[in-house]
Amino acid sequence: MQGIHPQKSFNEESGQSYTSVRAYTQELCEPLEIEDYIPQPSAEVSPPKWNIAHTTWFYEEMILKKFVPGYKIFNENFGFLFNSYYNTIGERTSRDNRGDLSRPTVKDVFAYRKYVDEKMNEFLKGDLSEDARELVTLGLNHEQQHQELLLTDLKYTLSTNPLFPVYKDNFLPEEACETKVDGFVEFEGGIYEIGYSGDGFCFDNELGRHKVYLHDFALRKQLITNGEYLEFVADGGYSDFRFWHSEGWDWVNQNNIAAPLYWHKNDDSWFHYTLGGMRKLSPEAPVCHISFYEAAAFAEWKGMRLPTEFEWEAASGKFKWGKRWEWTQSAYLPYPNFKKAAGAVGEYNGKFMINQMVLRGASLATPANHSRSTYRNFFHPHLRWQFTGLRLCQNRLL
Repeated sequence: MQGIHPQKSFNEESGQSYTSVRAYTQELCEPLEIEDYIPQPSAEVSPPKWNIAHTTWFYEEMILKKFVPGYKIFNENFGFLFNSYYNTIGERTSRDNRGDLSRPTVKDVFAYRKYVDEKMNEFLKGDLSEDARELVTLGLNHEQQHQELLLTDLKYTLSTNPLFPVYKDNFLPEEACETKVDGFVEFEGGIYEIGYSGDGFCFDNELGRHKVYLHDFALRKQLITNGEYLEFVADGGYSDFRFWHSEGWDWVNQNNIAAPLYWHKNDDSWFHYTLGGMRKLSPEAPVCHISFYEAAAFAEWKGMRLPTEFEWEAASGKFKWGKRWEWTQSAYLPYPNFKKAAGAVGEYNGKFMINQMVLRGASLATPANHSRSTYRNFFHPHLRWQFTGLRLCQNRLL
């Protein structure tokens, strides 16, 4: 299975990892009320109940049904309800209808989770084949991706409530500032190697390590702050077509966009919604929840550009990153020699390599083991419900 590398001392380590990963998902649900589990105000945002059920479905469908003889599925309808996008496996409920599912209940979903956990813990005590080990490792990383999604999806859902409810006070350091470091890091043109190299886990879209030629470039040491982005807003950035891609300009006008997601102006002060409720906007904190269109427009306004994903990776050891997913100007495309795995796993990344832009780095909601310089996140250019920001790039300073 291309791109999935089992960890050493697998059985013992994976059993502990399975327990800890599943426990953290449970921990994320502790502040929720029953009513929080179901709403879905946008097609891109899945309800917590669906996220919990889908990650459980992955272990049952991909591992238990395949490797446990005579395995009895928990509920024959759950495959249809909680399959996300795997056409290999079969039909599924529409993505934008996930919030319409009042049944099965939250109680039923947690019973499903408990049942699968018991079966998985039994399974992990046995002798596992190489294929099984790879799928367990993929399943754990898949659930960690959904832990981040659970938080960002929930934040969007709660933000649509006019009471701006608190998920958990001071849960994430959303307003944490970077240590101030002025200037740019300069890089000489030349050949650089891009892509994952090592014995640990990576996703298949990180593989196909290859050489690229980069021209001289300079990358800013710090992310753009709220204060800097406010200057763009105050200067009429959202009303000047010159800074925007054509599709971005259409998006701004069709959706009446005038500021980043979750920003609210009250009298002369700006506030933003966080998982800890509504807070006054910190000028020093990195700007967050912007689309690719907004990031590119800001860069154009500054007379600069976004880095390519290759420039970002080549330079990543020279600056601190990890507070925001950083938009690049690279389209999400396969690396040389990329090959989709057989079966459902082959649908994990490859079929999405169209009409999406690459983000690099990590965010404050990203699991620690997903914060690696080769990780390729990707979203459509208008989306901004993730913790997204930007770093400026320009041709080398001379």
